[in-house]
Amino acid sequence: MIFTETFIKGLFVIEPKVFGDSRGYFMETFKLDLFQKETGFSGEFVQENESMSSKNVLRGLHFQKPPFAQGKLVRVVQGSVLDVAVDIRKGSPTYGQYYSILLSAENKKQFWIPEGFAHGFASLEDQTIFQYKCTNFYSPENEGCISWNDHDLGISWEIDDPNISEKDKNGVPFRDFISPF
Repeated sequence: MIFTETFIKGLFVIEPKVFGDSRGYFMETFKLDLFQKETGFSGEFVQENESMSSKNVLRGLHFQKPPFAQGKLVRVVQGSVLDVAVDIRKGSPTYGQYYSILLSAENKKQFWIPEGFAHGFASLEDQTIFQYKCTNFYSPENEGCISWNDHDLGISWEIDDPNISEKDKNGVPFRDFISPF
């Protein structure tokens, strides 16, 4: 696996080594010792989630407040997404900036998003299957949501007329957001 840190400290793109032949392919998707060495992560993953989305579904921008903050290791098993992480760590030189990446079944890339980031994605294909490992258990009482279409963040989601949940339609504008990190 190749780990590449983005311009936002702590965010990593992970590219697996894929061994393929006429029968199909094999790849390691996670190896704890290598993951810890490359990212500096010293915790554990306690929950794994999967969602399926139609084309133009947009989910996010979500985060969980401490003490239920979550790091997420995300990947796409089928289809493709534009995945976005926004730095919400007070005092960070990249506070309020975002990084986006195309994750797909074809490119097999993964994205490590540690605690202190809001996360979302836009499904670019029908029947997109998105999987992610979490470093903490989901706590609905500690979930937060920043407005996906916030003008101050200026995220280009690369889809028209997104399909958004009622919860995500009511995200907090970034200028009114008080970070718990």
